[in-house]
Parts: sequence; C-alpha cells; structure tokens
Amino acid sequence: MSFINYKTVNKNNTTYLYCYGSWRVNTIDKVEKNLLKLKISNKLVIDAKEIKELDSSGALLLFLVQKNALESGVNAEIVNLTPKQERLLEIIKSNFIQESKPFKVKEDFLADIGRSTVDVIKYLIEFIGFIGELFIRTLDIFKKPRNFRIKETVYFIQSTGINALPIIGMTSFLVGVVIAYQTIVQLSKFGADIFVVDASSISIARELGPMITAIVVAGRSASSFTAEIGAMKLTEEIDAMKTMGFMPFFFLVIPRVTALVIALPILIFFSDIVGIFGSMIATNAQIGLSFDIFINRLYEVLALKHYVIGILKGPFFAIIIALIGVFHGLRVSQDTESIGKETTQSVVNAIFFVIVCDALFSVIFTELGI
Repeated sequence: MSFINYKTVNKNNTTYLYCYGSWRVNTIDKVEKNLLKLKISNKLVIDAKEIKELDSSGALLLFLVQKNALESGVNAEIVNLTPKQERLLEIIKSNFIQESKPFKVKEDFLADIGRSTVDVIKYLIEFIGFIGELFIRTLDIFKKPRNFRIKETVYFIQSTGINALPIIGMTSFLVGVVIAYQTIVQLSKFGADIFVVDASSISIARELGPMITAIVVAGRSASSFTAEIGAMKLTEEIDAMKTMGFMPFFFLVIPRVTALVIALPILIFFSDIVGIFGSMIATNAQIGLSFDIFINRLYEVLALKHYVIGILKGPFFAIIIALIGVFHGLRVSQDTESIGKETTQSVVNAIFFVIVCDALFSVIFTELGI
C-alpha cells in the first residue's frame, strides 16, 4: 500500500477525519501541509481504522493534528488504532519536545556598554598580537633577505599606487576647486583676494592633500586587502600555504604593507600638485588672478616644511591602512557573510584611525611650533 489519503466529514457538531493507506515517511509529505492547517470548530475524531501502514513519521503527524486541535480549544481524540499503533503513538507523545520560545534578555544600557567595551578590548588584544607577529616576521626578513617577496611588492605598488592616480587626481582637483571658491567668498569681503593662494596652498599641502589621499586609499586598498585575504582564508588557501611550509606573512602581509608605505607618500605628492592646480584654476575663473601671480605668490608663502610635513604623514597613514586591511582579512571566518562584515569594518576603522593619527600630528606640530 503506497498511497495516502484522508477525508473529513462533519456530523452532529463533530468533525471526523478518516485516514486511509500508508502513513509513512515517504508518503505523508503529500498531506502534511493541509492537515496541519485543518480548521476544527467543535470536536475532532481521528479515525485510523483504514490505516494500513504507520511508522513514526505518520504517528507524529497524527499526534500534531490532535495537538493543534487541543491547543485551539477543540476536544480531539484518535480512535481505532491497533495495539501496535497505539504503542507507537505513546512513544511519540512521551518523547515529543515542545519548542520553547527564545528567552529574551531585557535590554540594559549598562550591559550594552559592557559588551561593547569587551569587544573593543578583544579587538585591540588581537590587533596588538598581529602587530607583534608582523614585527617578528619583519626581523626574520632582515636575517634572511631572500624571504622578501620583491615581485609581489612591485605588484601591490602598482595596484595601490599607480592604479589609484586617476581617482586621487580627480578628488584632489575638486577639493582644490572647492577650497579656492569658499576661501575667495570670505576673503573678498575684506579685499584680501590674493590671500586665497596662502589659504588654499598651505591647507592642501599640509592637511587636505594627505588626508584626502589617505581616505581614498583606505576605501580603495583596505577593502581590497580584506576581501582578497578573506577570500583566500575562506577557500582555505592560507591553510594550504602553511601545510606546504610557506609563511603567509611573507606572501600576504609584508608585501602589502611595504608597497603601501612606498606608494602613499608619492600619491600625497601628486595629490598636492593637482589640488593646488585646481585652486589655481578656480582662482583664475573666479577673480581673474593670473597663473603667473598665483605661482609667484605660491613661492613666497608655501614653505618647504608644509610639503614635508604632509608627505611625512604618508608612511604612518600607509601602515595604519595596510595593517587594518590585512588584519580584518585574516579575521574572516568560514562563511561568506563575514567577508562583507570585515571589509566594511576595515574601511571604517582605517578611516577613523587615519583621522585620529592626523589629529595627533596636528597637535604635536602645533605645540612644537612647526
């Protein structure tokens, strides 16, 4: 008997559910959905007289139909079971575990602060451990220079530096234009239009150029580092490297950090030039200041120290961006969702710590009178 069927009959304010055929695991799926949605208004009698075969899955379905009726306030019973079928149904009832509703912990502001604090401390401990391991592997390279991957480093210089020139140039040019326009609006009130050269050139060379470059690179390279290394960890390529005796730090971490330390100061230099050029174009268009006058004034007010200070920030920003990007890539767990989560977190953290680092530099240089 391989079929399964049922019918319902309403009589004397009672619903009779007549069951037929083979109620086994390979057949009950045909009626399970409809039976569990069966609406009973008065009393339910489940007649199992015509059930030819009944296994634990079929008995569970009968029990669930009865249980749903009882929970809705309807009296329900199962009749005409054979002794063997009754024993099976009793076993099902005695071993049935009611799914409990998840316990909801009452939201507590202080508890949330505590959990967040613990998460931050764990993150910092992991990050410090990562920096420590990187320091040790860097010392190993000084002991054995042949472990340094020149080819990989050159590749990352191209991908993080040369390939980033167009977006860096466009962003810096627009920032230079905006700074010049906004400065002119304020200075023209006092007849001091010429000082737009001072304000735009010094702010771009000292602060805005390095900051804009670092933020663009953080969004571009930190996310790339995290996604690349995260995908390698997800596909167990990193574990395979370790199995074959290769040190992942030599191939994945040190080349990226080294490449960005080399590339970012160059990008900042390029950003400064393009940003000042944008200011020169905007000044000429807004107040008719000629290029010759702008350049001559630039020579007078833009001291070399402003350029140097901006470029010196580059290696520090690069180390922050590269370390955070790689660190979050190595934190990816064995699921695809974590790649997106860690990539987002790496970009946010990289930008945040770059801004913090720039603020510290500003305070230190101001206190030193530089």
